[in-house]
Amino acid sequence: MDISFILTMHEGLPRQGPGSNECTRKAFSMLKDLPERPEILDIGCGSGMQTIELARICPGCQITAVDIHQPFLDDLARRAAAAGVGDRITTVRASMDDLPFEDASFDVLWAEGSIFIVGFEEGLRSWKRLLRPGGYLCLTESVWFTDRPSPEAAAFWNDCYPAIKGARETAAIAGNTGYEVVAAFRLPGSAWWDNYYMPLQKRLPDLKKAAAGNPDAEARVAFSEREIEIYREHGSEYGYEFFVLRSL
Repeated sequence: MDISFILTMHEGLPRQGPGSNECTRKAFSMLKDLPERPEILDIGCGSGMQTIELARICPGCQITAVDIHQPFLDDLARRAAAAGVGDRITTVRASMDDLPFEDASFDVLWAEGSIFIVGFEEGLRSWKRLLRPGGYLCLTESVWFTDRPSPEAAAFWNDCYPAIKGARETAAIAGNTGYEVVAAFRLPGSAWWDNYYMPLQKRLPDLKKAAAGNPDAEARVAFSEREIEIYREHGSEYGYEFFVLRSL
């Protein structure tokens, strides 16, 4: 699979995965006893819709936003400047499995739609060193909402993320990895459609033309079409759970 094309096809979208400002605000409202000027690390920030929202709702914070794809970071910097919060957001190009920061550097780690890249448990373990005592890790992770998924949904997730588990089992992994589960809530369907699937779907015809003759790119576009259709038909069976975790 052509990773560069996957990144390119998501450039300029409002988000690179499901989510919404409402969900970001809800999760942040559950954080208690933060310092007056918290240091936040947004891991796999993409173009940073949630980064900018965090800067808006926490005017004392300083945010470091990390992504592997420089065009996403450039887009974030432009959007942050336009929103008047650019002075409190620093972008860093780095891989989330090799984050270049000292231990205990942050009060909050934020990871909407990104931890699956390194794996849920691996991310929890490897990122924990970055948190100060009692710090928070706020993230979204794919989970099953049913014990009996349809064959179509099961086949799709077996192809793209076979590690998917139920929400209760996912929370248990967090507990066993040294976190308290402060809260968890399900993202609504609108968080998938409004800022992610609908903008991506509008782009698919042009992406098909750009992918023509490149088998990897053609396969990526076809997979996105399948992904959207599977969610349209079976979205009640799975989705994102927003976990608010506190380091023990």
